[in-house]
Amino acid sequence: MEVEVEHDGEVLSVVSEGPLTISEVLERLGIPASTVLAVHGDTIVPHTSRIESDLRLELIVVSSGG
Repeated sequence: MEVEVEHDGEVLSVVSEGPLTISEVLERLGIPASTVLAVHGDTIVPHTSRIESDLRLELIVVSSGG
């Protein structure tokens, strides 16, 4: 299965033989989970969501501070 991730104007890809969570995809790409929201279509999906087939996600950078 292939998971494509659109992040900062780039499309990154993770290939896996089995299911992955969004957190695991982010870890493989070296993207800290606390810095992004994962979006599929118009829906924000939890990082614990399990991916079992080809999928394309968009990552929205979350900024914090004061």
